[in-house]
Amino acid sequence: MKTQVAIIGGGPSGLLLAQLLHTRGIDSVVLERKTKDYVLGRIRAGVLEQGLVKLMEEAGCADRLHAEGITHDGTLVSYGDEMFRVDFTEHTGTPVVVYGQTEVTRDLYDARERSGGTIEFNVDDVVIHGADTDTPHITYTVAGEARSLTCDFIAGCDGFHGVSRQTIPLDVRREYEKVYPFGWLGILSETPPVNHELIYANSPRGFALCSMRNENLSRYYIQCSLSDRPEDWTDDAFWQELKRRIPSDQADKLVTGPSIEKSIAPLRSFVTEPMRWGRLFLCGDAAHIVPPTGAKGLNTAASDVHYLYNGLRDFYENDSTQGIDTYSEKALSRVWKAERFSWWFSSLMHRYPDQSEFDLKMQFAEIEFLRSNTAAQQSMAENYVGLPY
Repeated sequence: MKTQVAIIGGGPSGLLLAQLLHTRGIDSVVLERKTKDYVLGRIRAGVLEQGLVKLMEEAGCADRLHAEGITHDGTLVSYGDEMFRVDFTEHTGTPVVVYGQTEVTRDLYDARERSGGTIEFNVDDVVIHGADTDTPHITYTVAGEARSLTCDFIAGCDGFHGVSRQTIPLDVRREYEKVYPFGWLGILSETPPVNHELIYANSPRGFALCSMRNENLSRYYIQCSLSDRPEDWTDDAFWQELKRRIPSDQADKLVTGPSIEKSIAPLRSFVTEPMRWGRLFLCGDAAHIVPPTGAKGLNTAASDVHYLYNGLRDFYENDSTQGIDTYSEKALSRVWKAERFSWWFSSLMHRYPDQSEFDLKMQFAEIEFLRSNTAAQQSMAENYVGLPY
């Protein structure tokens, strides 16, 4: 089989890239290790920057997003029983949109199927060959059958554990990582959100986040130990702990119910450089991971797709390599800014095991400064809604 762009990974970044290329008549094949149902079963965040919304529009996949997405003009920050609001539209003129990553992926799958684009599922034994030559190809198996895909370029959208990053030689790539000493225990419940905007809570008992997917589907998180397991927490224990960490007036109106999903996510920051080796390009989690504080994971993947899509389009339409030659530099410049914001916001809102009394006073002073200083709120708002591409 032969294509112009081989895309490893059938998650949102790979599918978005495929659909954008399709709008310009550029052929691609998507290789996915799991089934479609498995990919759609993964629960992920759902705060979308306008840059991602515009890419979905350009890909022709934004109708349901506009119909069902919830526009947020700000967010709430609490510490103890105190709470204040950071107004995004006042400071930036730009809101964010709450729309689940699963729904983004579903819309992209539907578009891919309507366009007749090729997706291979249950792909195993993927090996990238000749990425540093002008004739790369990929070998893999499906149900034990050996297959080969020849292409012009390879987009590695296969996540942290995929083969794409590992294909770049160790003497070429450099990796940077920070592992946080806690995780997030999250539940999904068929209950109305406690507030129409997100609440980021700093409490003496640890961080909490009140979020939502729609008017009757809520997503809540609490900071937990890395040694905890989801089964260690009953639903009742989770709700009681959440109530202790958010302002009492919000806890009083919290509607509880059975969880329909419960999981623990560790937190880490990770970046690999470069994001290009020959004709192999890394996108999303294959190249970088951010803590979920600030909702930058899917959005940084989208910015990667923006740079790569425009570079590939310039190559095929104008016979220019400038876009693909500068892809890694442009993508990493924005990635590191997103990493900085996620690190700052995580440091502001969580309790760390080794925090001294001085550290806690500094954290409290930083929150107070954010509450009272217009410039600080503008800086947070600009980063939260998404820096320009």
